[in-house]
Amino acid sequence: MEWVFIVVIVGFFAWRLMPSKGVKTISTSELKNMLNDQDKVFVDVRTPSEYKAQNIRQFKNIPLGSSFEKLPKDKEIVVICQSGMRSNTACKKLKMLGYERVTNVRGGMSAWH
Repeated sequence: MEWVFIVVIVGFFAWRLMPSKGVKTISTSELKNMLNDQDKVFVDVRTPSEYKAQNIRQFKNIPLGSSFEKLPKDKEIVVICQSGMRSNTACKKLKMLGYERVTNVRGGMSAWH
């Protein structure tokens, strides 16, 4: 019976790490090449204190749990967090809200150099 619990936990984490359908995933090195693209909106979903401690200038801090509905739907939304899990959750939410072009930064700020 204990193994069933372990399988459920492993499955849950695997599901959380899987990219959402229709969400593009990029590396931090790919991100560096697009930071000045005016057709993209950059969103950091970490807490304000995490954002204040370290951030990428082009990213606007909109913590996970906030409303994303004021973001423009005609631009690509690029989302980052600390490790990629919260940003993946935010990307799923954005897709549910009808955003077409959504990109998650794999590894998040932990992978940023």
